Amino acid sequence: MRRVHEAPADGVRAQWAVACGLLASLTLAGAALHTVLGRRLVVVTVRGESMEPLYHDGERVLVHRRSSLTPGQVVVVEKPVPDATRFLAPPPLAASSRVVTGRHWMIKRLVSLPGGPVPATGFPALAGQTGEPVPPGRIVLAGDNATVSVDSRQLGFFPADRLLGSVVCRLSPTARPSPPEG
Repeated sequence: MRRVHEAPADGVRAQWAVACGLLASLTLAGAALHTVLGRRLVVVTVRGESMEPLYHDGERVLVHRRSSLTPGQVVVVEKPVPDATRFLAPPPLAASSRVVTGRHWMIKRLVSLPGGPVPATGFPALAGQTGEPVPPGRIVLAGDNATVSVDSRQLGFFPADRLLGSVVCRLSPTARPSPPEG
């Protein structure tokens, strides 16, 4: 699979960099600010290795819940369960951060949106759909670390209403051991 990198416009990238820098440096915020930001911006902790080397287990990322989506973006989506009837109702956009934190989330790269092309290779679960558009209400996702990621390669399409939003920045530094000298 060809790896797609998120490449926002320079102006947008600069705006998010400033916003993320400010948010990362804040230690206390008023209740009103928390309520407003908690409905649009959510902090999510990365669990697992599916997005390595970009994101590592334990890192925190800021997720924008009302962003427009394009293939290549890193997104957060609700983790599927074996019996899909056990899903809670999708959290509404106006839901508070408390509602969002009660769910199980996965971080993945958005490969294709509804109406976009089904990937031609590298997605065995979608092999019979090659050349067709992604169905309405569905998305295609993949982790950057294909050897450990559970995503559309094995599970097929994901429900689009389970998408929380797009990752806009890392809030915690990567804490990885230094390579040995020698």
